[in-house]
Amino acid sequence: MDCRLGCGACCIAPSISSPIPGMPDGKPSGVRCIQLDDRNLCKLFGKPERPKVCFDFKPCPDICSDTNAKALSNILELERLT
Repeated sequence: MDCRLGCGACCIAPSISSPIPGMPDGKPSGVRCIQLDDRNLCKLFGKPERPKVCFDFKPCPDICSDTNAKALSNILELERLT
């Protein structure tokens, strides 16, 4: 599955414990990543400073579903469970 451009759920819902440029302590769940632009696109995509956890995330229909709202809900639920 390819990412839905402009979804941004994976840049908002999960907590990230590793440093992100502009967020040296990472980010808590539900907080928008500072590297997410106004179109919900990652400013670090394809750059070496992109955190490994972000690079390793692969979209799949079970998580990303068919809408941005459902993707956000699914990832928030996974975060809650872990």
